[in-house]
Amino acid sequence: MDSRTAQPGGATGLLLEDFSLEMTGKDVPALEEAGRLLPAGTRVNVTFLGNEDLSMRLTAARAVKALGFEPVPHLSARRMPSRAAFEEFLSRLHAEGMSGRVFAVGGDPAVPEGPYEDALALIRSGLLEQYGVEQVGVCGYPEGHPAITGPQLWSALEQKAAALAERRIPGHIITQFGFDPDPVLAWIEEVRDRGIHLPVRVGVPGPAGVRRLLGYATRFGVGTSAGIARKYGLSLTQLMGTAGPDRFLRTLSEGYDPQRHGDVKLHFYTFGGLRATADWVARFREASPAAS
Repeated sequence: MDSRTAQPGGATGLLLEDFSLEMTGKDVPALEEAGRLLPAGTRVNVTFLGNEDLSMRLTAARAVKALGFEPVPHLSARRMPSRAAFEEFLSRLHAEGMSGRVFAVGGDPAVPEGPYEDALALIRSGLLEQYGVEQVGVCGYPEGHPAITGPQLWSALEQKAAALAERRIPGHIITQFGFDPDPVLAWIEEVRDRGIHLPVRVGVPGPAGVRRLLGYATRFGVGTSAGIARKYGLSLTQLMGTAGPDRFLRTLSEGYDPQRHGDVKLHFYTFGGLRATADWVARFREASPAAS
C-alpha cells in the first residue's frame, strides 16, 4: 500500500501540515477573532497594498506576532519608492524581531515607483541579509500570468532560486491560486525537472462567494471554464452561492506524490475572510485524522 494513503487523510495531512494564510493591514480584528482556530506558529503573510502605509503594515505584523503566529511581511518591489524606504521597512521589522521570513513580489504597478523592478532586484540588493532575513518566499504561476509570458516566468523563477542559493538564503514558492489541481501538479513537476527544489506552497482560495472568486480569477488570469468550474464546485449560473476548496484539496491530495513533487504545503488566500478560512481549515483538519 502507498504510504501516502495508508491511513485516512494521509496525503491530505502532509499537505495541511504547517499551512499558511494571508491578511491585509486592515484584517487585525478579523485575525483576533479567528486566532483561536489556528495552530500556534501558523505563518500569516501580511500583504503590501498600495493604499496601506508603513504604520498599518507594521501594526498588522505586530498583531500576528502578539497572537502567537509567525508574521511573513510582503515586500512589493515596484511599490518601494526608494532604497531608503526599503531599508526603513526592513529596519523596523528587524528591530521588532519580525524580519525572519519575508515574501518578495514584483507588485501591481506597471511602472516601478522606485529603483526596484522586480523581486529579484530586492533579493540582489543585499539588504535582506543585512536586516536579518532568514527565509524568502517568491511567486509561482502554474497557469501563467496575464501580463508576463511563460518563458519570462520560468526565467524569473530560475533566477530568483539561483540568487537565493548564491546568498545562502533558504526560500520557498507560493503559487497563484487556481481551481484545477492538475496544472498545479504538472507545474510543480516541471519546477523539479528544472532543478528548482524550493518548497512549494500551493495557493488555495478559502471559502468565499462565487461571484467574488470569479472576480479574482478574472483579475489574475485564472482558468474558469465550465469544466473547471464544475470540477471545483463553482456554479457559473448561481453567483450568489459560496464555494470552498474541498474538492480541489481532495483531488490535489490524490495526485500528490512526495517523490515527484517534493515538499508541498498549502497557502490560503482569505478572499472570503480570515474567520471563514480558519473555520474551514479547522473543520477539514478534523475530518482528516492525519492532518492533526
